[in-house]
Amino acid sequence: MSILAKSFAVALMVAASGTIAHADSTPAKDIVIVHGALVDGSGWRAVYDILSKDGFHVTIVQEPLTGLAEDVDATKRILDQQTGPVVLVGHSYAGSVITEAGADPKVSALVYVAALQPDVGEASGQLLTKFAAPNDAMRATPAPAATTGKYFFMQPAQFAATYAQDVPASDAQFLADSQQQLAEKALAAPVSVAAWKTKPSFAILTTQDHVVSPELQRWMYQRSGAKVTEVAGSHAVFISQPAAVAGVIEDAAK
Repeated sequence: MSILAKSFAVALMVAASGTIAHADSTPAKDIVIVHGALVDGSGWRAVYDILSKDGFHVTIVQEPLTGLAEDVDATKRILDQQTGPVVLVGHSYAGSVITEAGADPKVSALVYVAALQPDVGEASGQLLTKFAAPNDAMRATPAPAATTGKYFFMQPAQFAATYAQDVPASDAQFLADSQQQLAEKALAAPVSVAAWKTKPSFAILTTQDHVVSPELQRWMYQRSGAKVTEVAGSHAVFISQPAAVAGVIEDAAK
């Protein structure tokens, strides 16, 4: 390669790197939130209201929880509607969903809220058994309308103490009685890409969590190099402490 050609190639690399740096530093205005297992997106209303008031465009993904592939597809459909850059937020099991869906070029940052953060080849259920096993309140049962497969739910009488001990009793009871069951195959499916390896990630570590153990959260977030915010809250921190959750999302958007 001639000296002139080499100089031109270097100039292109410098220009490209400058463009990429500029794009990565552009504040995000689109927020996409993916709810976790056993609940739906309605519990995120308080976080939604805070972010919307602060000028963000917020969309909630209502994934079916029938399998990782289906849940990732549901998330991608919402990402397709955004202009970008996008902060992609996942709670609980949805951490696995955003780890894969976050590879979308519109996604500029990932926020894990008491969420699983698998590496390539790891499944949600595999991570949950790495430290403390899921609480005994979790049971598997055939879905009433299904002919094959099993779905997970939590015994309603134990839901508040396990999932939402810092949520008002009436709200916790509503969550218990409106559970969206999670397919067993969703927990067994490994992720094929780990978006957190190439994109900045932020994490809310819930120190009073009885579903995804704080020890597991700390191990995952240290492994990924996520910027961690510890909150003394339950697995339902998005309901009990929406301002804290919204604050971390806004930090990621910057």
